[in-house]
Amino acid sequence: MSERLIAIDWGTSNFRAFLVDRHSGECLETVRSDAGLRALTTAEFPHYCESQVGRWREGGKVPVYLSGMVGSARGWSEAPQLEVPAAAEDLAANVVAAPGLDNAWIVPGLKVVRGDHVDVMRGEEIQAFGALALAERDSAVCCLPGTHSKWARLEQARLVDFSTAMTGELFHAVRFHTLPGEPARGEHPHSEKGFAQGLAAAQHPAGVLHALFEARSRHLYAGLATHEVASFLSGVLIGSEILAQRGSLLSHIDEVLLVGSSGLNPLYRQALEMHQFSVREIDSDAATLAGLLALAERHQTV
Repeated sequence: MSERLIAIDWGTSNFRAFLVDRHSGECLETVRSDAGLRALTTAEFPHYCESQVGRWREGGKVPVYLSGMVGSARGWSEAPQLEVPAAAEDLAANVVAAPGLDNAWIVPGLKVVRGDHVDVMRGEEIQAFGALALAERDSAVCCLPGTHSKWARLEQARLVDFSTAMTGELFHAVRFHTLPGEPARGEHPHSEKGFAQGLAAAQHPAGVLHALFEARSRHLYAGLATHEVASFLSGVLIGSEILAQRGSLLSHIDEVLLVGSSGLNPLYRQALEMHQFSVREIDSDAATLAGLLALAERHQTV
């Protein structure tokens, strides 16, 4: 068995690869690029992957584990989406060999299929298991902010339920393709005042559809400045996302593992703390490494 492994998070718009020491979990080297799924054809995936990490491979002895949208029908090769509840062992038992590259494995995603809730994820399940390991816990609720934010509940080291919110994608759509978002189309720094007003507006009894329009009416008549509109819209959407989870995955808990980027984590922390949740932040790269490392160890024994 190699002393190292290669962990890759490959999504729609980004490629991130990490050379990892198996024993310490230390990241030895990193490669990042904008070559996501949209930049490549199916036939190009093995060649691009080899070009990026081939110097780490030691002639193929170092295994490669890939998570994210790379395992979707639009990616390199489709890996199954397992139904919850699922543990890291279940993911390890269902990895798919990556066509065209020896000793390379694509990690399955997860799905929820119930009468009242149907949902899917690819990549975030690895980060959730990694966050759980880093927090040294076997149960938690994880918030994974992004274009499609994920909320995952884990119990006894199994991911038992999750929910997706299109917060990031909807923010872009409202900002660049609606009348309320019109003042926000320029480049403006984050406004703490605008964001706080958006969080408050998210609690309006008329709901998120009204609260989003308040970006327009407040800009006209309530002093919401042009440079505050984007932050207001962000506050409305993130606030609404958390309000929606309070009645489901966030019920009966008081702490959230926040697994995200330095850009989004402060916004989600502010919104969660406003609703009296304590927050433990975990770096998303560290969570990916820990999750893939744990999966790799289980893969060697299944």
